[in-house]
Amino acid sequence: MTAPIALSCGEPAGIGPEIAAAAWRTLKGSLPFFWIGDPRHLPAGTPLQIIEAPAQALDVSRTALPVLALPFAAPATPGQPDPANAQGVIDAIARGVALVQSGAASAICTAPIYKKALKDGADFAYPGHTEYLAALAGVERVVMMLACDALRVVPVTIHIPLAEVPQALTAALLTDTILITHSALRRDFGLAAPRLAVAGLNPHAGEGGAMGHEEIEMIIPVLDALRAEGMDIAGPMSADTMFHAGARARYDAAICMYHDQALIPIKTLDFAGGVNVTLGLPFIRTSPDHGTAFDIAGRGMADPSSLIAALKMADVMARARAGQ
Repeated sequence: MTAPIALSCGEPAGIGPEIAAAAWRTLKGSLPFFWIGDPRHLPAGTPLQIIEAPAQALDVSRTALPVLALPFAAPATPGQPDPANAQGVIDAIARGVALVQSGAASAICTAPIYKKALKDGADFAYPGHTEYLAALAGVERVVMMLACDALRVVPVTIHIPLAEVPQALTAALLTDTILITHSALRRDFGLAAPRLAVAGLNPHAGEGGAMGHEEIEMIIPVLDALRAEGMDIAGPMSADTMFHAGARARYDAAICMYHDQALIPIKTLDFAGGVNVTLGLPFIRTSPDHGTAFDIAGRGMADPSSLIAALKMADVMARARAGQ
């Protein structure tokens, strides 16, 4: 049996605490995890038990949500983030990473954070979760994958204006993204010979230069070089024909050139069940594919489906790494 999964609390004024409690009610002992945060921030009436070490979660999770208590500076009011709690949020992430690195936890799953509160309250110097995790791990480049049962997508460029994508899209970036994705599919998803499909940047993948030259000048040479190393790569493909069911059956992950090219198809296929996976870290990290949802926090309306999917995917990845 693998070690339990660490779940960092995220922004306590968001929906993180309530979906953690809901996820435990669904999973209980079938998938042991423990929550790192301040017990005061969990919904009233949540069956919980304070643990001293992650291993205790294996038994405790059958009857209560295991909590590795981390005192925060202030209580939490749903929908009203308090910068006083910023350092606690950061510390919960760091604690989870340390436990995964030590082997006490098999993976870390992170609840959504609110970056403005972290910056206001603790001078958080990172654009988001991913960059902070990379810094904790000491790696320079990581890759974001969005995954559900029907599709895995990897955007090469992420949160930049569309007008900046062609300049940001370099041969080195595309090569690294494909190599990191290929390695992760083998190590974390148990695919001995991953099949990748790569989208073009332009409509119809440039149509031989009629609609753009990035495919001819940069994308095709990169793919040819990687194919020469033995990788199974299709493309560049026209993005408007690579996400129907028949096309998806022919690859294990799609490499996309920009944010919406990747996220629109996966959110259309499975809006509630998508999982954010960080590839290229020396440990496993998943996260629900949604934000803090301050507008519904504390109202009992939050859907835990994405968090449950993230915990399940973390477990599958941990077992693949352990060879189980």
